[in-house]
Amino acid sequence: MRNFILLLTVFCTSVAFAQSAKNIEIIAPDNQKTIVTSAELLKYPQHTIDSIQITNHLKEYKSTLKNIKGVLLKDVLSKISFKEKSPKVLSEYYITCIAEDGYKVVFSWNEIFNTAVGDTVLLIPETESRLKDGISTLSPNDFATGRRYVKMLKTIQLKKVNE
Repeated sequence: MRNFILLLTVFCTSVAFAQSAKNIEIIAPDNQKTIVTSAELLKYPQHTIDSIQITNHLKEYKSTLKNIKGVLLKDVLSKISFKEKSPKVLSEYYITCIAEDGYKVVFSWNEIFNTAVGDTVLLIPETESRLKDGISTLSPNDFATGRRYVKMLKTIQLKKVNE
């Protein structure tokens, strides 16, 4: 009986973990929450990368991702509305991508919407070699690609500095 309960607990935990990896929650500055599914991400224009090496903060090789298909983070975030009267105020916003394990990566609003970086940062529903990683973010032009490679993305939060 104990083994059955243990097996049932492990199964329920893994099912819940797998389901949450297929959705991300976007929290707007006014705390409005939007759930985006992997299926919804497929409706955006797709961008592909044949392969990319993931390196750590020392630029040491860690792994290779292959056949990456994703959507631009800025395409998804452009659907979020802001109640600011002046577009200048958008420069005060930042975007935090949070993984299920609590790992966080930060982008500035201008970095995503006003530089070439924003033309490459991807939300990846899944990659061929890493189906278990859920939705991920990747900034492929970073020198140390692993620094902003967020696996099991759970939340994208938009906030204003000093709020």
